[in-house]
Amino acid sequence: MKAYAPGLKVVERCRHRCRRVLPIPGEVLVRVGDRVEPRDPVAQTQLPGVIVPINLAQRLGVPPGEIPTLLAGRPVGTVVRAGERLAESAGLFGWFRRSFDCPVDGTIEVVSGVTGQVMVRGPDRPVQVLAYLAGTVVEVVPREGAVIEAETTLVQGIFGIGGEAFGPLRAVCDTPDQRLTPDRLTADCRGAIVVGGGGVDRKSTRLNSSH
Repeated sequence: MKAYAPGLKVVERCRHRCRRVLPIPGEVLVRVGDRVEPRDPVAQTQLPGVIVPINLAQRLGVPPGEIPTLLAGRPVGTVVRAGERLAESAGLFGWFRRSFDCPVDGTIEVVSGVTGQVMVRGPDRPVQVLAYLAGTVVEVVPREGAVIEAETTLVQGIFGIGGEAFGPLRAVCDTPDQRLTPDRLTADCRGAIVVGGGGVDRKSTRLNSSH
Protein backbone atom coordinates (compact mmCIF):
# COMPACT_ATOMS: atom_id res chain seq x y z
CA MET A 1 0.00 0.00 0.00
CA LYS A 2 1.34 3.45 -0.93
CA ALA A 3 0.40 6.94 0.22
CA TYR A 4 0.81 9.99 -1.96
CA ALA A 5 0.87 13.65 -0.98
CA PRO A 6 0.33 15.74 -4.15
CA GLY A 7 1.19 19.40 -4.02
CA LEU A 8 4.27 19.27 -1.76
CA LYS A 9 6.81 21.84 -2.89
CA VAL A 10 10.42 21.24 -3.81
CA VAL A 11 11.95 24.58 -4.84
CA GLU A 12 15.65 24.95 -5.57
CA ARG A 13 15.72 28.68 -4.77
CA CYS A 14 13.13 30.89 -3.10
CA ARG A 15 12.62 33.64 -0.53
CA HIS A 16 11.30 32.03 2.63
CA ARG A 17 9.95 33.70 5.78
CA CYS A 18 9.91 31.98 9.15
CA ARG A 19 7.89 33.34 12.08
CA ARG A 20 9.64 32.71 15.41
CA VAL A 21 7.59 33.59 18.50
CA LEU A 22 7.49 32.79 22.22
CA PRO A 23 4.73 30.71 23.87
CA ILE A 24 4.02 33.62 26.25
CA PRO A 25 4.98 37.34 26.10
CA GLY A 26 8.59 38.20 26.83
CA GLU A 27 11.54 40.22 25.51
CA VAL A 28 12.53 40.52 21.83
CA LEU A 29 16.33 40.52 21.37
CA VAL A 30 16.62 41.58 17.71
CA ARG A 31 15.70 44.51 15.49
CA VAL A 32 14.56 44.80 11.87
CA GLY A 33 17.59 44.51 9.61
CA ASP A 34 19.66 42.33 11.96
CA ARG A 35 21.47 39.35 10.43
CA VAL A 36 20.99 36.15 12.43
CA GLU A 37 22.30 32.59 12.40
CA PRO A 38 20.16 29.53 13.26
CA ARG A 39 21.41 29.31 16.87
CA ASP A 40 21.01 33.03 17.61
CA PRO A 41 18.24 33.78 20.17
CA VAL A 42 15.62 36.21 18.89
CA ALA A 43 13.39 36.36 21.99
CA GLN A 44 13.34 35.15 25.58
CA THR A 45 10.95 34.85 28.51
CA GLN A 46 10.41 33.08 31.81
CA LEU A 47 7.90 30.24 32.00
CA PRO A 48 6.19 29.84 35.39
CA GLY A 49 7.62 26.95 37.39
CA VAL A 50 5.84 23.64 37.85
CA ILE A 51 3.33 23.38 40.71
CA VAL A 52 4.19 20.68 43.26
CA PRO A 53 1.12 19.67 45.34
CA ILE A 54 1.84 18.46 48.89
CA ASN A 55 -0.86 16.82 50.99
CA LEU A 56 0.62 18.15 54.21
CA ALA A 57 -2.29 17.07 56.41
CA GLN A 58 -1.75 13.47 55.35
CA ARG A 59 2.01 13.71 55.70
CA LEU A 60 1.77 15.02 59.26
CA GLY A 61 -1.31 13.02 60.26
CA VAL A 62 -3.31 16.09 61.34
CA PRO A 63 -6.72 17.56 60.43
CA PRO A 64 -6.60 19.85 57.34
CA GLY A 65 -7.68 22.88 59.37
CA GLU A 66 -4.42 22.80 61.36
CA ILE A 67 -2.16 23.18 58.33
CA PRO A 68 -2.09 27.04 58.17
CA THR A 69 -0.90 27.21 61.79
CA LEU A 70 1.74 24.49 61.39
CA LEU A 71 3.65 26.29 58.64
CA ALA A 72 5.52 28.30 61.27
CA GLY A 73 4.90 31.76 59.88
CA ARG A 74 5.30 30.87 56.21
CA PRO A 75 2.40 32.60 54.44
CA VAL A 76 1.60 32.44 50.73
CA GLY A 77 4.48 34.03 48.82
CA THR A 78 7.24 32.70 51.08
CA VAL A 79 10.33 31.40 49.27
CA VAL A 80 11.35 27.92 50.44
CA ARG A 81 14.33 25.68 49.71
CA ALA A 82 14.57 21.95 49.11
CA GLY A 83 15.36 20.18 52.38
CA GLU A 84 14.11 23.08 54.51
CA ARG A 85 11.69 22.23 57.34
CA LEU A 86 8.27 23.13 55.94
CA ALA A 87 6.00 22.18 58.83
CA GLU A 88 5.93 20.18 62.06
CA SER A 89 3.03 18.74 64.02
CA ALA A 90 2.60 19.49 67.73
CA GLY A 91 2.42 15.80 68.56
CA LEU A 92 0.86 14.48 71.77
CA PHE A 93 2.07 16.33 74.86
CA GLY A 94 5.19 17.23 72.88
CA TRP A 95 5.83 13.62 71.90
CA PHE A 96 5.42 11.81 68.54
CA ARG A 97 5.98 14.95 66.54
CA ARG A 98 6.08 14.58 62.78
CA SER A 99 7.80 16.95 60.41
CA PHE A 100 8.01 17.41 56.67
CA ASP A 101 10.83 18.94 54.64
CA CYS A 102 10.13 20.81 51.41
CA PRO A 103 10.97 18.58 48.40
CA VAL A 104 11.80 21.43 45.97
CA ASP A 105 13.03 25.00 45.74
CA GLY A 106 10.12 27.34 45.10
CA THR A 107 7.46 29.66 46.44
CA ILE A 108 4.41 28.76 48.54
CA GLU A 109 1.46 29.58 46.31
CA VAL A 110 -1.55 27.98 48.02
CA VAL A 111 -2.24 26.93 51.62
CA SER A 112 -5.61 25.26 52.16
CA GLY A 113 -7.16 24.65 55.56
CA VAL A 114 -9.99 22.78 53.81
CA THR A 115 -8.00 20.12 51.94
CA GLY A 116 -4.76 20.28 53.94
CA GLN A 117 -2.87 20.86 50.69
CA VAL A 118 0.11 23.17 50.20
CA MET A 119 1.11 24.11 46.66
CA VAL A 120 4.73 25.03 46.01
CA ARG A 121 5.59 26.54 42.63
CA GLY A 122 9.08 25.73 41.39
CA PRO A 123 11.48 28.35 40.02
CA ASP A 124 10.66 30.06 36.73
CA ARG A 125 12.22 28.39 33.70
CA PRO A 126 14.08 30.51 31.12
CA VAL A 127 12.95 29.95 27.53
CA GLN A 128 14.62 31.22 24.38
CA VAL A 129 13.39 31.09 20.80
CA LEU A 130 16.23 30.64 18.31
CA ALA A 131 16.27 32.13 14.83
CA TYR A 132 16.25 28.60 13.33
CA LEU A 133 17.15 30.13 9.97
CA ALA A 134 20.21 32.03 8.75
CA GLY A 135 18.77 35.24 7.38
CA THR A 136 17.59 38.78 8.05
CA VAL A 137 15.00 40.04 10.53
CA VAL A 138 12.25 41.64 8.41
CA GLU A 139 9.62 42.09 11.12
CA VAL A 140 9.54 42.31 14.91
CA VAL A 141 6.46 41.03 16.74
CA PRO A 142 6.36 43.12 19.94
CA ARG A 143 6.96 41.02 23.09
CA GLU A 144 6.69 37.82 21.05
CA GLY A 145 9.49 37.37 18.52
CA ALA A 146 10.41 38.09 14.93
CA VAL A 147 10.04 37.08 11.30
CA ILE A 148 13.23 35.88 9.60
CA GLU A 149 13.66 35.98 5.82
CA ALA A 150 16.29 34.10 3.83
CA GLU A 151 17.03 32.80 0.38
CA THR A 152 16.71 29.05 0.70
CA THR A 153 16.07 25.72 -0.93
CA LEU A 154 12.61 24.58 0.12
CA VAL A 155 11.67 20.91 0.51
CA GLN A 156 8.23 20.40 2.07
CA GLY A 157 7.56 17.32 4.18
CA ILE A 158 4.39 15.59 5.30
CA PHE A 159 5.02 15.45 9.05
CA GLY A 160 7.82 15.74 11.60
CA ILE A 161 8.94 13.64 14.56
CA GLY A 162 10.91 15.10 17.47
CA GLY A 163 11.98 18.66 18.14
CA GLU A 164 13.26 21.33 15.81
CA ALA A 165 16.51 20.70 14.01
CA PHE A 166 18.71 22.65 11.65
CA GLY A 167 21.82 21.99 9.59
CA PRO A 168 23.12 21.90 6.01
CA LEU A 169 20.82 20.31 3.44
CA ARG A 170 22.11 17.08 1.84
CA ALA A 171 20.33 15.54 -1.15
CA VAL A 172 21.53 11.93 -1.23
CA CYS A 173 19.38 10.49 -4.02
CA ASP A 174 19.90 11.25 -7.72
CA THR A 175 16.25 11.01 -8.76
CA PRO A 176 12.91 11.35 -6.91
CA ASP A 177 12.10 7.63 -7.30
CA GLN A 178 15.32 6.30 -5.72
CA ARG A 179 15.10 4.74 -2.28
CA LEU A 180 17.20 6.02 0.60
CA THR A 181 19.47 3.06 1.37
CA PRO A 182 22.18 2.83 4.08
CA ASP A 183 25.05 3.16 1.58
CA ARG A 184 23.87 6.69 0.70
CA LEU A 185 24.29 7.91 4.29
CA THR A 186 27.96 8.86 4.16
CA ALA A 187 30.09 10.68 6.74
CA ASP A 188 29.17 14.14 5.40
CA CYS A 189 25.52 13.47 6.37
CA ARG A 190 26.38 13.76 10.06
CA GLY A 191 24.61 16.84 11.47
CA ALA A 192 22.81 17.48 8.16
CA ILE A 193 19.18 17.48 7.02
CA VAL A 194 19.04 14.54 4.61
CA VAL A 195 16.72 14.62 1.58
CA GLY A 196 15.95 11.18 0.20
CA GLY A 197 13.90 9.90 -2.71
CA GLY A 198 10.88 7.69 -3.19
CA GLY A 199 11.21 5.73 0.05
CA VAL A 200 13.46 4.84 2.96
CA ASP A 201 14.68 1.53 4.35
CA ARG A 202 14.13 0.82 8.03
CA LYS A 203 17.86 0.24 8.46
CA SER A 204 18.55 3.69 6.98
CA THR A 205 16.19 5.26 9.50
CA ARG A 206 18.06 3.69 12.40
CA LEU A 207 21.42 4.67 10.95
CA ASN A 208 20.34 8.27 10.34
CA SER A 209 19.04 8.66 13.93
CA SER A 210 22.42 7.54 15.26
CA HIS A 211 24.08 10.29 13.18
